[in-house]
Amino acid sequence: MRYDIAVIGAGVVGAAVAYRLRESLPDARLLVLEKESAPAFHQSGRNSGVIHSGIYYKPGSLKARLCAQGREQLYEFAQREGIPHERCGKIILATDASELPRLQKLYERGLENGTPGIRLLSSAEITAYEPEARGAGAIYVPVTGIIDYKALTERLLQLSGAEVRYGAEVQRLRPISQGYIIHTTQGEYEVGHFIACAGLQADRIAWMDELHPPLRVVPFRGDYYELAPSARYKVRNLIYPLPHPTYPVLGVHLTRMVDGTVEAGPNAVFAWAREIYTRTGFSLRDAWEALSYGGTWRFFLKHWREGLEEYLRAFSRKRFLRSLQRLI
Repeated sequence: MRYDIAVIGAGVVGAAVAYRLRESLPDARLLVLEKESAPAFHQSGRNSGVIHSGIYYKPGSLKARLCAQGREQLYEFAQREGIPHERCGKIILATDASELPRLQKLYERGLENGTPGIRLLSSAEITAYEPEARGAGAIYVPVTGIIDYKALTERLLQLSGAEVRYGAEVQRLRPISQGYIIHTTQGEYEVGHFIACAGLQADRIAWMDELHPPLRVVPFRGDYYELAPSARYKVRNLIYPLPHPTYPVLGVHLTRMVDGTVEAGPNAVFAWAREIYTRTGFSLRDAWEALSYGGTWRFFLKHWREGLEEYLRAFSRKRFLRSLQRLI
């Protein structure tokens, strides 16, 4: 069978693309190819489950506009389709007085971005939102929420009406006069067009299509802990630190999930494999491709202190705990 469009990857992005394609092209023959045995197997199912507000991004940027518009579309879709979610809000803490100027700047950025309902909190006001949290000040962001991204992905795929093939890892893309033959571990598929939503394999799919992107996927892993049931009362919703001024991560935070559990994390450490989720996981191919890329070394040189601290924290529960104790 020939398909009009194939989507490579059944994560949340691939599922959303298939869903929108069905809306735009109701009669199209759609195919979704996924190398794993289930959807949302990697990044889409291994995250904090947060619907972000858009407060952090450069005002007027495409990222800021996309996050704000997508946030409201996501809430609307989740409500309509019965996806577990909650618009619960979060606080962003300045843990000591030295961080207050940066907190003020982030608040002003939120105002520029039109983030609805944000409030700048004094130290005394924090406990009204998170009784166990402590800090010199905070920003309350009421439009932040939580969601089950795996359930979201599954529902998007279902509504797309696409044929989904699991265990179909793309191995080769062969151009033909009217499209492509996609060679996979489950056979060959003739398609008119394909859209790659391949996550951590995105650069490799581009290489298969004889493209030469100047960037490369460099994997970083995040570690999580879960609070014991007896400690869940310490976190009402979401508690975030103020982001690091130069290291491009949001920092270890506390997140109540839709099932009531509370996750602590993630950190962000260079990973020796793209899709192995253990502290010592290693792939020679992945490691070589990351370490032979100049951008990796430029990042290491710029952020070596922060990177070393992240790596030490990955192997030390005490260090991880100290990061959390700055919040509650």
